Formats: sequence, structure tokens, C-alpha cells
Amino acid sequence: MTGSGGDVRHRGERWRARYATDPAATRGRLIPEAVSPTRSDFQRDRDRIIHSAAFRRLKHKTQVFVHHEGDHYRTRLTHTLEVSQIARALARALGLDEDLAEALALSHDLGHTCFGHTGEDALDALTKGHGGFDHNAQALRIVTRLERRYAGFDGLNLAWETLEGLVKHNGPLLTPEGAPTARWAERGIPAAILEYDAVHDLELGRFAGPEAQAAALADDIAYDSHDLDDGLRAGLFELSDLEEVPFLAKLMEEIDALHPGLEPSRKIHELARRVITRFVEDVIAESTRRIEVLAPMSVEDIRGASAPVVAFSPALAEADTTIKRFLYARMYRHPSVLAVRAQADIIVADLFGAFTANPAAMPEEWRVGLDGAGGGRIARRVADYIAGMTDTYAVLAHKRLFATTPDLHWSPESRGLPLAEG
Repeated sequence: MTGSGGDVRHRGERWRARYATDPAATRGRLIPEAVSPTRSDFQRDRDRIIHSAAFRRLKHKTQVFVHHEGDHYRTRLTHTLEVSQIARALARALGLDEDLAEALALSHDLGHTCFGHTGEDALDALTKGHGGFDHNAQALRIVTRLERRYAGFDGLNLAWETLEGLVKHNGPLLTPEGAPTARWAERGIPAAILEYDAVHDLELGRFAGPEAQAAALADDIAYDSHDLDDGLRAGLFELSDLEEVPFLAKLMEEIDALHPGLEPSRKIHELARRVITRFVEDVIAESTRRIEVLAPMSVEDIRGASAPVVAFSPALAEADTTIKRFLYARMYRHPSVLAVRAQADIIVADLFGAFTANPAAMPEEWRVGLDGAGGGRIARRVADYIAGMTDTYAVLAHKRLFATTPDLHWSPESRGLPLAEG
């Protein structure tokens, strides 16, 4: 049967395109396990991610606003759930495996630190001599090493396709010649990725499957919508300021024409939902066009393509860039934001210094095996420990170790400014 996603065939109760990632043909797990009689490998991966400690901690990790400044602003967890919903919608429309798309959406932020990108930037600088810190590489460490739930292995022992998508959802890491791609040319591919790839080849020079590509775009769409929503509700900018973004100006004209005099809170909701709808519809149309041109017979054709098959059209790619440029200037680089980020940076730096100087200050499970260890090993263990902290836990840990702790609350006039740029 042929649908909007191309040649689609029926398997059980699911419709899946022939170019989708087939759970029945998975490349398997690093450590073999018995097949589940009730769930596909990708369903099992999704469930393992949801039940992981790292996933639970997303509830109290900064997305854009510190969680205790208000219950209406996004956390890493609520952002992740929004990305999951959009990823499933894209996968369904394109005939992809929804469970794999969902698993990748749910896992994409597992490696983020406390205090958003402030924490990541701080840890990257502090571990520069030991390989640096990258949240995507950290997510891989979490699902392959740091989670300790199962008797037979460390990590979650996820399927190859899930790990591939986790590492490569933003595109290949290597060029056809084997050199790092532009994104990694200066700093090099993170050691954690190279180390794992050496024992379980993730084909770093090829694109990930279409489900990973859909999850990556779902992340962009969610950011564009909810950062506008949170920024407007926090008073960082006004609806009238969005006139400088043509895509948003047109949406507001539509809202005004259909609902003249609409109260601001409802108008913000209307804008956010229309942003999601337009981007989702665009991805479906553009991806369908690219799939028809490529005519892939299997997921391997998509992995071997010269460009992503799940993508924005040129017009909406420009709109995405323009929205992000607006948010960067109005939210992420606001002087008050930078001032608060500096305070969070102090907390992370203080904790890192204290734990590297005295690993015994960490809980027992984190200091096991560090007796006589070199500085690089200690630094990496401390970075793993701090990266797993929630915002609240990091503040409490600092208070236990230091006489004074930076205040991360904002002054009343700042009206809940964001901490980091998600």
C-alpha cells in the first residue's frame, strides 16, 4: 500500500515504510539478550530510558528557567516530553518506526548537566586537558556505562540503532575521507564516542536512520515554540517585538484576523501551537519530497545518502535560524542572564575543584577505584558525578562544602530571567 510516506507495508498492527528502521532486523545489542515476546527492541529501549535514573533527574535540571522560579516554565523533562510528542507525530506521518523515534527523543538530553549550558560550558573548560565535556558524548556514557541497573551489564545495553541515533542525530561525525566533520574539526570527536565506536562500530561517517533525523528536528521545533512561550510569559520581550521575525509576524497577523482583540495569554498559546504546526507540516512535506527523489529501498539507502532525508524546506530552515537568532539576542545573552550564569559557573567550578582535590568527599559509589588514580581519571569521574546532579542537588552540595553559596534567584525586576539557553 502506498501512502504519503511512500511504499508502506503492514507488519502486525503497525504501518511502516520500507525505508524505516525495522525492529525485526535490528543489528542487536553489544551484549546479546533474549528476545522479548511482547515488545520490540526499540520499545524495550524506550522503556529502559524512561526507567533510568538519568531520565528521572531531568525533572530538576534547567531547561531555560530555574525550576523553582515558577512551575509554568520548561525543565529538561518537560522539554523532552514535548520533543517526544513531535518526533512521534513526524514518524507516524512518514511511515517510520515511532518507538525508535520516541526512544531517541527521550534520550537526547540525558547528558545535560545541572544549570543548562552553563554547567556544560564550565565542565568543558575544567576538563579541557582531559578530553573536555560534551553533553551528547555524556549521554552515550550514561547509556553504555554510568547507569547501573542490570545484573549482566553496565549502562542500558541499547540496540545498535538507538545508539547510532543518539550519537549521530545531528549528522555524521566523520567525512567520507575519515576526518572529523566541520562541527568537530577544531576540538575533535569526543573521546567517549571514539572509545565506544572502537568496540561497537556506529558508522560515524554515515547518516543516522530517519527516526533519528526526525527526533533532531523535533528538538528544534520544540525549542522554537517553547522558548518563545517561556520568554513571552517571563516578560523578556513582548509580542510586538516578534514583528522583526517575518515568519512570526505572519502568524500573528493570522491570529489577529481570526481572533481580533484576543487576550495576550491566549495569543501566546495560539502562536506557540501555530509554530509547531507549521514546522511539522513543513517537515512532512519536505521529507516526503526528498524521499520521493531518493527512492530509498531500505534504511541503508538513507544512511548512505549525501544529505538528510528528514529536513526543513529552505524557507522554514531560514525561519528556524531567524527565530533562534532572535532568542539568542533577547533571552540567552541578556545581561541579567549572563550575571546569573556567572553565579552558576562558580558553583560548578567550586564543586569540581573540591572533588578533584578530595575525591573522598563524593559518595562511596563514585570514589570506588580512584585510590592511586591519575588526574585524568579523577577529573572524568568528578565530571560524571557533577553532570548527573540536578540544579537543586548541586546547590545543596555546594552549601555542604562551602561557607557561602552564590544566590541563583533573580531580583524582582528581572521577572524570572532564564539561566541558560537550552
